[in-house]
Amino acid sequence: MVTDKQINELFTRQQERHKQITQVINREQKTGYPTGLTHIMEHSMLEKIAGMKGYVENPTAVYRQAALNIGVSFIDQWIPDNPLVMGAEGYEDAEATATTGAEKIIMDGMEINEPEDVCIHMEKHHFPQLQKLIREFNEEDHIRKIGLSEYEQQMETGEEFLKTGYGYIGFPELHYYTYGYENYFSAYALEPEMMEQCFTLESDYALLCNRAAVKAVQRYNLPKLFRLDHDMTDSRGTLVDIKSLERMWFPNLYRALEPIMNTDIRVIWHCDGNCMQMVPLLLETGIQGFQGFQYEDGMDYAKICKMRDKDGQPLFIWAGASVTRTLPFGTPDDVSRELAYLVDNHDKAQLVLSVTSSVTPGVKWENLQALIEGLQYYRNYTGGK
Repeated sequence: MVTDKQINELFTRQQERHKQITQVINREQKTGYPTGLTHIMEHSMLEKIAGMKGYVENPTAVYRQAALNIGVSFIDQWIPDNPLVMGAEGYEDAEATATTGAEKIIMDGMEINEPEDVCIHMEKHHFPQLQKLIREFNEEDHIRKIGLSEYEQQMETGEEFLKTGYGYIGFPELHYYTYGYENYFSAYALEPEMMEQCFTLESDYALLCNRAAVKAVQRYNLPKLFRLDHDMTDSRGTLVDIKSLERMWFPNLYRALEPIMNTDIRVIWHCDGNCMQMVPLLLETGIQGFQGFQYEDGMDYAKICKMRDKDGQPLFIWAGASVTRTLPFGTPDDVSRELAYLVDNHDKAQLVLSVTSSVTPGVKWENLQALIEGLQYYRNYTGGK
């Protein structure tokens, strides 16, 4: 049985081993920009980067070797099996979900066909489930669960990478991914009191989880970097009216994250789409940086890098080559120029580099080569900050 001491010793050793990314997390960036998880989805490209065949037969070994050859420094999501859902042309036989064309959406044996069904399901199932989780919450069990999960992922990932935080800090969400876009967003507009009740209950539960998360980080000496990941925008802006988020969601986000914001754990936000309206509000809540960036959708990288967190400190920025524009449609020179732009315009923010999201099939090998070469160059960069 893995002991608390073993978990602590592993992460202490890992952070001593991976000094470059640990220094960035601790606001002590000196030279070079570490490489974050660079998630390649095309099997043939993973094999080419890894110098190994047989991704489908042995995904973990090929995925790990590809990450090593790219020069990845840290990984928050360990998802070596994820590219198996895609073929060379993209999604082929993936199961349809509430947001990808499922013929029927069924939750807890109940079919969701219209906005009223969303509210009925919340009252009959989702709210009671949350209330039960709150009643039965055991902090010590939750602390241990976090420690064991991070330990197991670090061991599976391999000590060549530092495993950073993902998945164990809770916050209220928009539930379009379970109820479907039309059903959920119609219910959101028609029944705001129901949505606020949902956010409040989710925040109540998240508050318990996050108090335990802080203690887990302290007990096990886990890396003090955590990425929150929930898509709330598209290329136009927020999926729901920003004023409704200010009124109902942001206060509950603040309440859920408050135990973490009183520590030195750095919480960053994953950006898909145009999050510019949300950025100042997220910073007011206590978010300390951003990852992702769809520059072509209006994410003003240079402007964000000049911003400061709630305590007036520079942000943690995890940026990279665009997976929706530059890598699939650009040239190797475009890839190199984009990486140079990110380095030249990060102001005083602590910066790590990779790609903006998953690299889907169809990217030319020459562009991936330019990416890998650029990441290597900037890991060892000694130019001006």
